[in-house]
Amino acid sequence: MLGILLPFSCLFGAGLYFVLADLLKVPTLATTKAVIAVTRREKKQAKSLDAIIFDLAAKLSKYIKLGDYKKRKMTATLKSADINLSPEIYTAKAIVKAGLILAFVVPCLAFLPILAPVFIFLAITMFFKDYKAADEIVKKKREAIESELPRFVNTLTQELRASRDILSILETYQKHAGTAFKTELEITIADMKSGSHETALTRFEARMGSSQLSDIIRGLIAVMRGDNGIVYFQMLSHDLKQLEIQKLKMIAMKRPGKIKKYSFYMLACFLIMYLAIIIVEIMGAFSTLF
Repeated sequence: MLGILLPFSCLFGAGLYFVLADLLKVPTLATTKAVIAVTRREKKQAKSLDAIIFDLAAKLSKYIKLGDYKKRKMTATLKSADINLSPEIYTAKAIVKAGLILAFVVPCLAFLPILAPVFIFLAITMFFKDYKAADEIVKKKREAIESELPRFVNTLTQELRASRDILSILETYQKHAGTAFKTELEITIADMKSGSHETALTRFEARMGSSQLSDIIRGLIAVMRGDNGIVYFQMLSHDLKQLEIQKLKMIAMKRPGKIKKYSFYMLACFLIMYLAIIIVEIMGAFSTLF
């Protein structure tokens, strides 16, 4: 009887699921994979697990309510990180991933309770990792752009002596810019061509949230309003160079801890080399004496 009931229950449950999915217009797994392939940053093939997580996150997002300020801030962060998801779905996705890991706590409590805290810790870690993923992407992009700003300001100082056309200067510099800065300049240039130049630069500043970039944008807007700007960018170039030197010093201060062990290895090699020579000479002296 059990051999008959088990297959019957499985088949009945599968048939009921397909009927209800058709009646409720639930998207298929292939459709969900196609949506993920369009919205995700990496051009990788969507997996079945990703499709299930995305489907659950889309349903859970209806019950997530965010404040206006937090929603605007998260929308700007997701847009800057090239993540084509709404703040609600992005938050729900982190909750779903953590919830799936947390679900393993139930069988652990029944069979192996000692592992339950491990899954709880993993669930919390996974939630904060996914929730902060967009901020980490924006942070890395900001650092990459800020490392290029001294060269950009120096270029502006030279170009403003010959031309006051900010759009032309940005288009010229874009060809030689780094990957992250080039992408942002492409967006800004397209925005400047389709609308107000000052508004486009202000949006560029808001996307990155960098104080160094804010100073540059302020100078560019002043130039478009008729200011000379050359002296301003010369002073700004000096300040950015000083900041760059300070960053390099901070990096250099962190290096000795890593270099010490290699210095010890080199010292040990030199000692072994000299000891080997001394031992060989002593053995040679002993052979002549005896």
